[in-house]
Amino acid sequence: MAIEVKTPSLLELVAEDAEVQRIATDFKFTEGPVWNPAAQCLLFSDMPGDVRRSWSEADGIVEVRKPANKCNGMTYDSRGNLIVCEHSTSLVVSEAPDGTITTVASHYQGKALNSPNDVIAKSDDAIYFSDPTYGRMPVFGLEREQELDFQGVFRVAPGGGEPQLLVDDFGQPNGLCFSPDESVLYINDTPGALIRVFDVKPDGTLDNDRLFLGDIGTGELADGIPDGMKCDERGNVYVTGPRGIWVISPAGEHLGIIEMPEHAGNLNWGGADWKELYCCCSTSVYRVRLKVAGNRLSYMR
Repeated sequence: MAIEVKTPSLLELVAEDAEVQRIATDFKFTEGPVWNPAAQCLLFSDMPGDVRRSWSEADGIVEVRKPANKCNGMTYDSRGNLIVCEHSTSLVVSEAPDGTITTVASHYQGKALNSPNDVIAKSDDAIYFSDPTYGRMPVFGLEREQELDFQGVFRVAPGGGEPQLLVDDFGQPNGLCFSPDESVLYINDTPGALIRVFDVKPDGTLDNDRLFLGDIGTGELADGIPDGMKCDERGNVYVTGPRGIWVISPAGEHLGIIEMPEHAGNLNWGGADWKELYCCCSTSVYRVRLKVAGNRLSYMR
């Protein structure tokens, strides 16, 4: 695979001859990668197979949980709890290191969530998650009627409580990530093939909605879609799209593409120095070494 350079500044982030290495394969559709820094392993989901697995240099592939409620996005909070979006149950759950599972979010104003898709924890342990309808469709979830009449993005305050609706006018909100200083939140809209950006207010709510980047393909799955999204330590945004991973400067300039051999679904940082970018693609998981590290979320410090 090649590094598609649109501006020379891309090469400050990734070498032009960087190797995209396949580390695991023979899955149905991989998603939700997150690096466990204590165990030095990558967790990821095979949604249609309804199984969660881990990969490490030492142990290779290990089955972690089956059934896994067709889990999708995953992250950790500052206390080491694994925060998981479950498609089949329409829940966001927290899995403690001792295995105890508690529900973070299930309903909004008495109606079941659509299917929480991707999730991020702020440094104060507030949980932000997207809630499209993909988990109410066959293959990637459990087919059933939608209760809410919108697809939104929610926040759960530190310590828990009722989900707070932040924005409700997305076609299908999907990937989301904070800037390094947590002053802005990026959220992509898959059918709109775009990324919006919001200022984060002191109370954790959002303001000043604006377009960050549009025309990320057509929004059709076969062409490659905005899905998983993460930020690096310099504030550049990495989002899946046509041909692989699109890299975008904080100013909204498309720097280029890290091409993937298959449809790219989600991505996350890992490795001992957080400079390895892992990408869950259709049937395989890939790794590429970068010159920069990921944005240091609380669990990464």
